[in-house]
Amino acid sequence: MGLENVQNIVLVLSGKGGVGKSSITTQLALTLSLRGHSVGVLDIDLTGPSIPRFFGIENAKVTQAPGGMVPVTVHPAHTLAVPRNTTTTTTTTTEKTEDEEAETKQEQEQERHVGALGCMSLGFILSARTDAVIWRGPKKTAMVRQFLSSVLWPPGLDYLLIDTPPGTSDEHISLLETLLKDAVTSARLRGAVVVTTPQAVAVSDVKKELNFCRKTGVRVLGVVENMAGFVCPNCSECTHVFSKGGGQVMAAEFGVPFLGSVPIDPAFVLLIEEGRRPVYPKGTVVVEGTEVGGEAETKDDDEAQTTTRDPGTLVEKYTACSLFPLFDGIVGQVLENVEAGP
Repeated sequence: MGLENVQNIVLVLSGKGGVGKSSITTQLALTLSLRGHSVGVLDIDLTGPSIPRFFGIENAKVTQAPGGMVPVTVHPAHTLAVPRNTTTTTTTTTEKTEDEEAETKQEQEQERHVGALGCMSLGFILSARTDAVIWRGPKKTAMVRQFLSSVLWPPGLDYLLIDTPPGTSDEHISLLETLLKDAVTSARLRGAVVVTTPQAVAVSDVKKELNFCRKTGVRVLGVVENMAGFVCPNCSECTHVFSKGGGQVMAAEFGVPFLGSVPIDPAFVLLIEEGRRPVYPKGTVVVEGTEVGGEAETKDDDEAQTTTRDPGTLVEKYTACSLFPLFDGIVGQVLENVEAGP
C-alpha cells in the first residue's frame, strides 16, 4: 500500500465542524517542517477539502505515476534563516553602520533545516473549486481507501498528518479499518490530536470523538483548544469570544494530555488568504506572555489594502506569525508523547 514509506501517522480529529481542524493541521505541518522533519498532509475531508487553500496551492494538479498518485509539493527541503527570538521584536534608536547592522542581523538569526512538505487532497482532483461532492457512503469509503493505498509518499517520510471531516462516520471507519488491518501501518499509527473550541456546545460534541478513540483503540496524543480568545491588534484587549477553558477541562475529565490554547490571530488569516507576511503594531500581545510587533513593522493604510502576495514561501512567512512559537511548543509535546509510546 501507499503508506510503506511513512514512519509516523497522526490523525487530526474533532466531533464538531468549524473548530479549525484544517488550520491546526496546517500549522502542525509547517512547524514539524521547521523542526527539520519531512511531512505529508492527507486531506480526507472529501466534501470540504480546504487543505489546498491553506497551503496556497489550489491550482496545483495531481501527477499520475506508475503505481499511484504523486503528492503535490508545498515546498522542498531547504535551509532557512529565521529570528532566534520569534516572539519579540525590539527596536533601537542608536545609529549603526551598515557592517554593524549586518552583524547584528546575523547574530539575531539562525539557520534552520526545513523538511520537505507535500500534500494530497480531493481538492486537486475536482475540476473546479466550487464543485460539490455529492457521494454516498460507499463511494466515500472507496476514495479514502484509494488515498491510503495509491499516494506515493517519498521514502522515509517522517510524519503523515491526516486531516479528517467532523464526526465519526464513513470516512473515519474506513480510515481506521484500512490502517489497523495492516500490522505495519497499525504500528505506525501513533495516535490523534483532537481539536475543540472552548464553548460547551463544541466540547459536548468533541467528547463523542474522544469516546470514539477509546472504542477504536486510537491513542489520544492531546487536545488543542482552538479559537481561545481574540486579542485586538489596536488596543491589545483580549476578548474570550467562545468562552474559555472548556478544552482543558475536557482533557482532564478524559485523562488525556492538554496541548494548549490557540487564540485567533487575524494576521494568520491574512497570511493564508492573501499571502501577507504577519505584521503587528508595537506592543501587541496575541499569545499570553509574549509581545510582538514594532514600529518598523507597521504598514500604511494604502499598503494594507493591497491583495498582492508578499514574496517568500509560506513556511518562511509563518515564522513571523505570533502563533509559531505556540505551535512549536505544541509540536514538542506531541513528539514527546509519540516517543513515549502507549
